[in-house]
Amino acid sequence: MIEEKREDVTPEAVADESVTEETAPAEAAAPAEDTGRASKSKVRKLEGEVADLKARLDETTDALAAKSDQYLRLAAEYDNFRRRSQREREATYAEAYAEALASLFPVVDNLERAVMYADGENVAKGVELTLKSVQETLARLGVEVIDPVGAEFDPNLHNAVMHVEDETVGESIVVEVLQKGYRRGDHVLRFAMVKVAN
Repeated sequence: MIEEKREDVTPEAVADESVTEETAPAEAAAPAEDTGRASKSKVRKLEGEVADLKARLDETTDALAAKSDQYLRLAAEYDNFRRRSQREREATYAEAYAEALASLFPVVDNLERAVMYADGENVAKGVELTLKSVQETLARLGVEVIDPVGAEFDPNLHNAVMHVEDETVGESIVVEVLQKGYRRGDHVLRFAMVKVAN
């Protein structure tokens, strides 16, 4: 058998060991209780923060849902407005078009009457009345004649097709209108074809 080697143990050493073994668990238990209390308060504090964050998340989610609903309603209203506007625009265009065509019917009637005459004097009179009727119709539709004889050349209203040397008038003055122009308000329907002095 192998003998265990044993050191000499003194009674003082045994007493020190017993004191250390008995008091060590008590000393270790005291910090564990403090640590347990601290961790419980940390847990409670974290639980409170989590509850607060959940409440804030719920509020934010509700606000987001309300804004999303508001956005969807606004988008639907805009879509309805766009469709309604398009229908109104189409209806207005159709009405204006029909009104413009209806205003030309008296002109057609006058031309048909003028064609029925065989002698030149009555035909000329019929054409003159027809021209007057056309001018009245255009005026009712808000169309103005661009007749710029004697005015300064304006490229926004006139189309210069000829230039002439004329000492009696100033430079860039319209001396003759070859074809009248027409406009409605600020919109030019047809540019006046003119002869301009250099």
